[in-house]
Amino acid sequence: MNFRDLVPWNRAERDRDSQSLHPVASLHRDVNRLFEEAFRGFGESSLFGGRGWPSMDVEETDKEYRVSAELPGLDEKDVEVLLHDGVLTLRGEKKMESEDRNRSYSERFYGRFERQVSLDRDVDEGTVKATFKKGILTVTVPKSAKAVERTKRIPIMIGKAE
Repeated sequence: MNFRDLVPWNRAERDRDSQSLHPVASLHRDVNRLFEEAFRGFGESSLFGGRGWPSMDVEETDKEYRVSAELPGLDEKDVEVLLHDGVLTLRGEKKMESEDRNRSYSERFYGRFERQVSLDRDVDEGTVKATFKKGILTVTVPKSAKAVERTKRIPIMIGKAE
């Protein structure tokens, strides 16, 4: 493969040269162009605010994990929280409030969602707590005594490395 084939701004020149190609090659080129154009707007920074929906914060201390998810417009009955083998799963559905047929444009997210966060397998599944307040779901997952014992703080020495 020629390096020039990888450069997108040479597409017009490349397409002009490829018009004389076999029909299967022409179909291949057209399908590639279709996918490039269809998925051009789905970069990491534009898809539901970056990494996924809902937006989440994950905090870890010596004793617990705390996962907070922004779920505006949802109630606690719309969300399901699961913990299995150290994987926390948040899933649910955000439904449209009304069927507004006059709406011509919407940037709001509707539909089913699911996010998973891998935690340590040594968590105390019996004491997990979930709270929902003002559109923020907070799940607190305590670490087991075994996991807390395994945690070792390493002091950082100031000075020259040996």
